[in-house]
Formats: sequence, C-alpha cells, structure tokens
Amino acid sequence: MTGRLQKLWNDVNASYWFYPAQFSILAVLLAIGTIWLDRNGYAESLNAIAWLQPARPDGASNMLTVIAGSMIGVASTVFSITIAAVAYASGNYGPRLLTNFMENKGNQLSLATFVGTFVYAITVLRVVRAADEGGLLPDDQALPGFVPQLSLLVAYGLMALSVMVLVYFLNHVPASIRINSVLEGIGERLIGDIKRTFDQPAKQAVTMDHPTGRSVIATETGYVQIIDFDRLERIAQTAGGHLQLAVRTGDFVHPKIDLAVWEDDDELDDLRDTDIRACFQLGGKRTPGQDLHFLMDELVEIGLRALSPGINDPFTAIAALHWLGAATAELGRRDLNRHFGTTDEGEDRLSLLADDFTHFVQRGFGSIRSGVATSPNAAMVMFSTIYHAASGIDDEERLHVLEQEGLQLMRQARIDLEGPNLEMVEARYQQFVTWMKR
Repeated sequence: MTGRLQKLWNDVNASYWFYPAQFSILAVLLAIGTIWLDRNGYAESLNAIAWLQPARPDGASNMLTVIAGSMIGVASTVFSITIAAVAYASGNYGPRLLTNFMENKGNQLSLATFVGTFVYAITVLRVVRAADEGGLLPDDQALPGFVPQLSLLVAYGLMALSVMVLVYFLNHVPASIRINSVLEGIGERLIGDIKRTFDQPAKQAVTMDHPTGRSVIATETGYVQIIDFDRLERIAQTAGGHLQLAVRTGDFVHPKIDLAVWEDDDELDDLRDTDIRACFQLGGKRTPGQDLHFLMDELVEIGLRALSPGINDPFTAIAALHWLGAATAELGRRDLNRHFGTTDEGEDRLSLLADDFTHFVQRGFGSIRSGVATSPNAAMVMFSTIYHAASGIDDEERLHVLEQEGLQLMRQARIDLEGPNLEMVEARYQQFVTWMKR
C-alpha cells in the first residue's frame, strides 16, 4: 500500500462517517434486492408458514415508521453518548487519546448499525401501498396494493439486531473508558507494533550515524504520519545510490528541513526529489500508524497526569509503568536495526534514522521518572518493573542502560522525597541493585 493510500486509510479509520456511509449504501442495496424478490413472487413461500402472519398495508407502514423513527433517535443518542465519553476520556487521560477512541470499532459499528437500519426501513416504506392505491408501474395495475412481506421480515430482523447492538453499546462505552482498559489497549498495540517493526532478535547495536550528502528538503509543514519505505527503497535502487533518512515517523517538519540525504550522488534531478517527498505523508497531528513513540508518549502522559497533585492516583501510574515495562522488555530482546534492500556489496540501499535502546528507555521510563519520583509507591514499583524488563535481556550494554535508569530514579527520589518515604524507596533501590547483579 502506498503512503498516500495508507494515510487516507488512517484518516478514514479514525472517523465516524465511514462505516455509517457504507452501511447506508448496503442497506439501500439490500432493500432494493428484497423488494425485487417480493415484487416478483419469490417470497410467496412465506405465506405457507402458519405462525408467520402476513402484514397488512397499514400495519406494515406503522411498523416501518416506528423502526425508522426509533433508529434515527437511537443513532442520535448513541452519537451524543460517544462524544461525551470521548470528551471525558481525552480531558482526563490526555488529548492524544482522542485518536484511540475515534478508531474504536465498537462505537463506529454501533452507530453504523442504527443508521443502516433506519435507511433500510425508509427505503422499504416508500413502496408499501394500501389496498385502495393503484400500482405505479404498468405491470402493477392488477395489484391494488403491495406489501413486501420478505422486506418487512428483514426489517424486523434488523430491528432485533439493533436492539442487541444497543445493549452491547451501553456496556461497551463505560468499559472502554475505564483506565485499565485504556492502558491495556495502548500497551497491547505498542507491543504488537514493536514485534511487527522489529521482527528480528537482538544482534547488534544500532548505528547512529548523522547523514551527510545532498539533502532532499521538505516543502510542506506538519507531522510525518506515514513513510513509504518500500517506495523509497525502489527509488534508491533505480538511482543506484544510497538514501539516508533524516526524519522518523512522528517528527514535525517544515520547509527547509531535511527529509533524506543522498550519499555520494550529485547527479539526481529535482523530479526524483519530488518522488522522495511524495513518500512522506504529512498531517496536522501525530498518529499511531507507524509511530511507536506516539504510543509510548500516551502511556507516559497517562502516568504523569495520574501523579499530578490535582489527581494523585498512583495506581493508574503503576498500571502505565507495567505496560511501559512490557514494551521495554520486548524492545530489549529485538534487533532495532531495520533493513530495506541491499546492494551487490551487501550495503543497505535505504538507511533509516534509527533509535537505539537507550533512546526508547529515555522516552519511556526517563520521561515518566520525574512524576514517579514524587510517589513512593510508584517509585518502588518502577524499580521492580525495570528489573523484570531486564530479566529477559542478554545484552550487557542494554542491561547497563536499565541499571542506570534505576540510579537516575533514585537520584530524583532523593530530591523529591524525605523521611520514611525516602527510606522505603532507598531500601527498594538496594534490592534493585542486588537483583541487577545476579
């Protein structure tokens, strides 16, 4: 999938109009199909079912009117509840979580079901005719009225489905804004993205070379939301050169900022530079599509908000620390270098602006450290979390990074805590040092 299509899908995936629009179109097509079956006599076998009483025109019109009216009312209520829940969650947990709730398929599909049922009922209602009404088409003149029995049965089934979806939605909304559910969703997505992004076990340290050569600069302003790595690799292969990225997904760029650098190639024209710029899709906000840092920042933001004096909820911060620890452990076991095609000499055609293990630890534990140091409970849990993250890592350099993070936390706690609280944290730190030496 190209970067432009991937960005479009991300935007559509975080909207409340896409699935309702799709369900509305499907509802119209379904209504046309069932009406055609009724009009051509394919549904006459329903009359042979003894317990299924055929509907009369007035009853059919009333039923469809009630279904349509109630569904549009429920859809409006569902939308209002969803917006209220989103406003509550983004206000209490952080504005960056708005994207997570906008992408929630439970909310999107619930709203789409009610809208689709409304559209279906309205479409079928327009063809119901009473006994004293003549047909609108020449071949309908022999029929003084028309009641689409199969279409009514389908409408009743959609109404029953909508009731079940409504019950699900009323349970789903409060469950989805519980902080543990929010943290679980972010943490599982972060760990899953780490596994997909870095799919090889740890082999070597990440090279952090600063790119040098002829720059391809940005001409627009915004956050890098999607990078089409495969297309960039093909451009580098066609040009016979080596392309080094100067930004990563989630970075903010503006005109004159380097996007990439051609190394040892002075003959590339502006047209190829334009192709490279097209591989970077920019937007007004960060998205979690390719941005691991975005998901880590969400966990850090929730933890820092929970530890702020106005909220003072260390247990939420502890849950955030647990998921940060799981993500850090996964990163520690993986090769953080990514490769896209090689030359005949075995060199990479495309080199990314890579991040080493130290960078990710500082982005996670380092960012939340200042808040954790003010809470003795959270500080003691963070020592345990760092140790558990280190327990599955064999690389001595990465273990040293985690050990240093524990030391930095203790140094900060000595500034923010005093008395018995500091003594408890000091005791846990001594345990941590002992653990790390094993």
